[in-house]
Amino acid sequence: MRDQAVQLRLAAQIPPLQKLDLGPGGPRVIAVASGKGGVGKTSLAVNLGLVLGRMGRRVLLLDADLGLANAEILLGLAPRYSLRDVLYGDKHIREVVTPGPHNLWVVSGGSGFYELANLDSAQQSRVLEMLRYFRDDTDYILIDTGAGINKNVIAFAAAAGEVLLVITPEPTSLTDAYSLLKVLARFGVPAEVGAVVNRAADEFEGQAVAARLTGAADRFLRFPVRHLGTVCEDRAVGLAVKRQAPLVLAYPGSPAARNIVAVAHRLAEGGAPPGKNGNFVTRLLRAFGLG
Repeated sequence: MRDQAVQLRLAAQIPPLQKLDLGPGGPRVIAVASGKGGVGKTSLAVNLGLVLGRMGRRVLLLDADLGLANAEILLGLAPRYSLRDVLYGDKHIREVVTPGPHNLWVVSGGSGFYELANLDSAQQSRVLEMLRYFRDDTDYILIDTGAGINKNVIAFAAAAGEVLLVITPEPTSLTDAYSLLKVLARFGVPAEVGAVVNRAADEFEGQAVAARLTGAADRFLRFPVRHLGTVCEDRAVGLAVKRQAPLVLAYPGSPAARNIVAVAHRLAEGGAPPGKNGNFVTRLLRAFGLG
């Protein structure tokens, strides 16, 4: 509770976010977030991206957990360059995009670099301006945000317009997820939020956990949250991580992989279709107070 109170005080220092421009154009952008770390957020983002890619969508996965990026590890990729080479070197954004399987492309945020986790506003602006390159040749941009409550997470959620909130049955996960929703509501972020319950014992537990979060968000925050599905506890997930292979490719018949496929289809059927979610980069710049 003490750490949560500190996070909320820090978040309260963020200036109010501007309303988003929801004009036509650009890919569908979804920020994958969680109230706390260790809930399987990155794994879900990677596997959802692959399933959407297999459905014929062009997907860019932006690992926005800057300084602690590890999406490429789960994909078994070894990017030669990351955003660090763009910000502190001489590389163009085109050179840091790594192709993955099934129409999935990855931009690594870089791992183990303190400076990436502490970008100033000018550097943030530069990163966001570079994303214009992807506007016309992607259908989805999945942003794997950092865990918890901070300026970057809130701004990416505001800019994306859609948030996929990953939770687990653990009480701390629910509490921290609610805290993140509370901050989004505090700043009037007009995001469509969908919740995925990960590591549930079964579908019934997933529905019960989701109901607790959606009920509290609706009652106390007037913030609608849609339950997008449940991914059940499955030892195949851990085996896939050890193999550095995505679950849906390594163990496609596993219960968790089938659950993720169902979530991806539900995600694709709801929300705005690709190209109808507004100018993503413009919204990002405004969310950071840079536009």
